[in-house]
Amino acid sequence: EAFGLHENCNITCAQDEASRLLSGMQSMVQLGGGGEGGMSAEDVQDEAAVSIQERLPKPFPLDVCESKFPTLYEESMNTVVKQECLRYNKLLWKMISTLKDFRKAIKGLIVMTGELEGLGKSLFVNEQPEMWIKVGPLSLKPLSSWYLDILARVEFFQEWYDLGKAPPVFWVSGIFFPQSFFTGAMQNYARKFNEEIDLLSYRHTMRDDVIDPKKELTVAPVNGVYIYGIFLEGCRWDSELHKLNDSKPKELFTDLPSLWFCPVRNREITLADYRCPCYKVVSRKGTLLTTGHSTNFVLYIELNTDIIQDKWIKAGVAAFLALRF
Repeated sequence: EAFGLHENCNITCAQDEASRLLSGMQSMVQLGGGGEGGMSAEDVQDEAAVSIQERLPKPFPLDVCESKFPTLYEESMNTVVKQECLRYNKLLWKMISTLKDFRKAIKGLIVMTGELEGLGKSLFVNEQPEMWIKVGPLSLKPLSSWYLDILARVEFFQEWYDLGKAPPVFWVSGIFFPQSFFTGAMQNYARKFNEEIDLLSYRHTMRDDVIDPKKELTVAPVNGVYIYGIFLEGCRWDSELHKLNDSKPKELFTDLPSLWFCPVRNREITLADYRCPCYKVVSRKGTLLTTGHSTNFVLYIELNTDIIQDKWIKAGVAAFLALRF
């Protein structure tokens, strides 16, 4: 209270401390044999590998994707979906091949390399394997939650693939490289109205009247895109007052309602709005890519507030596409 922080900060600090403690304990887990009547480490690893293998979706047929989503000047989303399918294919191919080799190696049929041994250790302690992290989307989830998230992401693009065109509303959390998605939506507007893309910026309209975006937003907006799947930390969106409000006790994260991102030419920024930074994950840190994009930061979202912005800045209010669980 002396620093003007919310009571939920105590919970966040306690969670971070407990997480570090458990991570340290987990790192000391010995991959020794199981006790009498128990499963050995190798049995646990093999069982985990089998459970993942059985539910792995098939990679997208890229040749069919090319024919269903041809490169068109007026539809940049075709390029976005093809790039996303390729990125998830690389992850699926890696998972399929490494799980197959690991199960062979654990049975002694092929040599157990250092990478495969690392995969086994990650399966044992429920961590994301390093081999998959290199080709997968940025995530802080444990392996069990991360795998379910990957299945949901692939399902989202499978629905897009089956639809044969851009859906009316997008689950932005499932997009591997969201910066390209927002650029593609901006390009569509610029080419439609023959505008200079450098003069365009997004106006953010909160659709807090929508409860279930997939069922209610069945028609795409004339311009721009509808999105959902963003989380808010440090405060909450008050759907009755249509503005930011203090977090409720013991609510560390809240769902942000659906948003309409509409490009506007020479838009004037509303100084009273809070420019909320949006990140992929809650670590809030990343590295700068050669393309000029961050590996974590996505963009700013302007949120309506009647309170001085310093309050939300001090509270560390930020939006995220994915949480730790």
